[in-house]
Amino acid sequence: MFVRVVIPSTLYAVTLVLGVWTAVLGRPYNGALFNVHKLIALGAVIFAAIQVVRVLRTADAHAVSVVLLIAAAVCIIALFASGALLSSAGSNRGQLTLLLTIHRVGSLILTVGFCVGIYLLLRNNL
Repeated sequence: MFVRVVIPSTLYAVTLVLGVWTAVLGRPYNGALFNVHKLIALGAVIFAAIQVVRVLRTADAHAVSVVLLIAAAVCIIALFASGALLSSAGSNRGQLTLLLTIHRVGSLILTVGFCVGIYLLLRNNL
């Protein structure tokens, strides 16, 4: 249970903190901090995906779980794409605003889905 919940949660929290810290420092982004943010995010996604597959193999997949997984996958793709575009975007203020909005909304939706997913895991004692 510890590995399935606490480690992905911690990695996600660290990713969020580093992302906010990077944003607070502003553009141009601090290269070292930005790269650590990206690498931890990638590691968190890979680790969480492995745990989700293990859980789905041992438990009945409820419709809510499947919907949460699909929403999480879409958010993760949006976060990686918008993050990559934010790092390479020029000074076009409209484009930066749109990408930042997508990144923030994707983070919010993923956080809510993540919390609901953890609640469902704990409730089902997986």
